[in-house]
Amino acid sequence: MSICLRRREFIAGLGGAAVWPLAAEAQQRGMPVVGWLRTWSGPRVPSDAFRRGLAEIGFLEGRDVTVEYHIADGHLERLPSLVADLVRRRVAVILAQSTDSALAAKAATPNIPVVFIIGSDPVGLGLVASLNRPGSNLTGVAALVNEIAAKRLELLHKSVPATESIAMLAGPVAEASSQAEVRNVQSAARALGLRLLLFNVATDSEVAAAFATLIERQAGAVLVGGSGQLLPRTDQIISLAARYALPTMFIYGEAREGGLLSYGPVINEINRLAGAYTGRILKGEKPADLPVLQSTRFEFIINLKTARTFRLEIPPLLLALADEVIE
Repeated sequence: MSICLRRREFIAGLGGAAVWPLAAEAQQRGMPVVGWLRTWSGPRVPSDAFRRGLAEIGFLEGRDVTVEYHIADGHLERLPSLVADLVRRRVAVILAQSTDSALAAKAATPNIPVVFIIGSDPVGLGLVASLNRPGSNLTGVAALVNEIAAKRLELLHKSVPATESIAMLAGPVAEASSQAEVRNVQSAARALGLRLLLFNVATDSEVAAAFATLIERQAGAVLVGGSGQLLPRTDQIISLAARYALPTMFIYGEAREGGLLSYGPVINEINRLAGAYTGRILKGEKPADLPVLQSTRFEFIINLKTARTFRLEIPPLLLALADEVIE
């Protein structure tokens, strides 16, 4: 990540007034401003892929467009004021990265185009009228995180077929996308005959307490949900899973960072698609006419180095299913 990007993200985290001179300068020069509304920040949010999507349509950040970051730092209650600030500044497009960000943007403006990146069903959430014809000022990319929740649980169970109890770390109850994911996992657990231990967490202390409890209750593995509240705590979860030698399933490629398993959409591709849609809207296309895109690329990663430290034998059939095996 460049020094310039780190500075922009740091300033955005300070609040609306701090970034106003940057947005004002861009608008005075006739350069459109994209307001990126995030619920969390950090290195696992791949901004470079978004820029590649913009570049495919002919927009280079700093030359043709300015991107300003408004970050809630995990505090969902801040989203309405952050998006209201973007509306006041009359940004050209709002990029809403999370279900809660998209809902906040929809509530804030019927006019400014919104490109969302979410893991939930946008029709079921009321964000769009249909996938093919969104019909309003919103469109974007649905990562299908909730739809693959059952598959993730199944793959995790296959790694430890003898276990009868699996814990799930999910986002807070107030997070709309987490609750849909939880329902899918609960249904899948019943079908597999598993006891599911659910923990809604949003802070480091809650994650630590959840691990202490799930160890006490003899969970044999852990499924990490797709909540944005859990992303900044990936290192902590990997560390705790290693401490207790607990097989853990992640979603955004964290097996490359030391987690045992991960299965989910290719996040760089999702952000690239969102960048391309943002560029098309900047060129004059209407969100109402741009179909909601859905993830088509998923990756299953197994970290055998981690498995060996756990003294865990990964079944050959599971290894054959993997897109990537880290030796």
